[in-house]
Amino acid sequence: MSAVDPGFWRGKSVFLTGHTGFKGAWLSLWLARLGASVHGYALEPPSTPNLFDLARIGQAVTDTRADLRDLDALLRAMDDARPDVVIHMAAQSLVRPGYEDPAGTFATNLMGTVHVLEAARRQPNLGVALMITTDKCYENREWVWAYREDEPMGGFDPYSASKGCAELAISAYRRSFFAAGGARIASARAGNVIGGGDWARDRLVPDIMVALAEGRRPFIRNPEAVRPWQHVLEPLSGYLVLCQKLWRDPSLAEGWNFGPADEDARPVRWIADRLCALWGEGAGWDTQPTRQPHEAHHLRLDCSKARARLGWRPRWDLGAALERIVAWYGSQAGGADARALTETQIAAYDSAQGGADGIGRQAVGGQQLVG
Repeated sequence: MSAVDPGFWRGKSVFLTGHTGFKGAWLSLWLARLGASVHGYALEPPSTPNLFDLARIGQAVTDTRADLRDLDALLRAMDDARPDVVIHMAAQSLVRPGYEDPAGTFATNLMGTVHVLEAARRQPNLGVALMITTDKCYENREWVWAYREDEPMGGFDPYSASKGCAELAISAYRRSFFAAGGARIASARAGNVIGGGDWARDRLVPDIMVALAEGRRPFIRNPEAVRPWQHVLEPLSGYLVLCQKLWRDPSLAEGWNFGPADEDARPVRWIADRLCALWGEGAGWDTQPTRQPHEAHHLRLDCSKARARLGWRPRWDLGAALERIVAWYGSQAGGADARALTETQIAAYDSAQGGADGIGRQAVGGQQLVG
C-alpha cells in the first residue's frame, strides 16, 4: 500500500487554499509535520469555534486571508510562495448554502478554481497542482452503482453544479495550457468527509456532536440518504500520495476518486445511531417529515483506479472512524488540547496498516472508546 513519503514533502513549498477550513486545517498540520513550507490562502475560519484557531494552525503555516475571487491578490500570494506544489481546497462546500447564495457559490467554486489555475500556470517552479472538487460533481442518477472517474459531470443543485463546472474548467486548462509539459494538473473527488474539529452548520456529524455535548437530541433531516462516509485523513492521504506520484508520472494528470470501501457507504440513520451509541448516556436523535431542498439520495464512489494505479486504499473503516471522531470531540470538550488530539490521530493513521491499531482509549460520555 502506497504511503505518504516525508522525504518527498520535506523542504517543498506548498500553496494551500482553504487552510482555515476543516479539511485544510488537518492538511496544514500534516504537511507541517512532513517538513513542508505551507503557504495558506483563505477567508476567515468558517465557524466559531473552529479547528484553525483551536489547533493554532497559524503557527505552522504562512497565513494569508484573501478571497479566491480576487485574482490580483491570489497572483501576489502565489508569486510570493513560489510553490512546488499547489493544493486547491478552498470552496463554498455545502449544499444548502448553495441554494441561499447560488451566484456566490458559482463565483467561488467555478471562477475561484479558474483563478487558481490561472495563477498556477504563471509559476516557473510548479511541479504539481491538485484541484479538489467533490463526489457531488457527477450527474447523479440515483442508482446503486458507484460513480467512476469517466462518468458525466453534472449537478441538480447550485453547489453540485458549480463543482461539475469546476471539473470542466480544470480539464480545459490541463489540455490547453499544461499538456505540452511543465506542471501536472489533476483533480480529486472525495466522499462525505468527517472528523474531529468540524463545526460547520448543516453537516451531520458536527450537528450531532454539538447537540450531544449540550445534552440535546439532534435533529436529522434525511435519515435514509446514503453517502460514502470517510474519516478526513483518508482522502488527505490520497491527495498526498497522488501529488507524490504525479510529480514523476504525467500520465496521472486526470481526475481521481478517493472514497471509502463499498460497505462504508451507509445511510444517515446508521451514522446517527452509531454516534449516539458511542456517546452513551441515553443519547438519541429525532426527525420529522419536512420540506427540504433537493439533495441526492444515493451516492457512492468507485475508487478502483486509485487502488490499481496509485496503490492507495482506506486504512480506517467507518466504525473505527466514528470511534475516533467521538473520542476527539469528547476529549476536546473535556479540555484536551485540539492540536495534540489532531496530531495524535495523524500519527496513528500514518502508522496504521489498516484497522483500528496504533491508538489509545479514552472515556467519552461515560463509555470507553477507541480514541
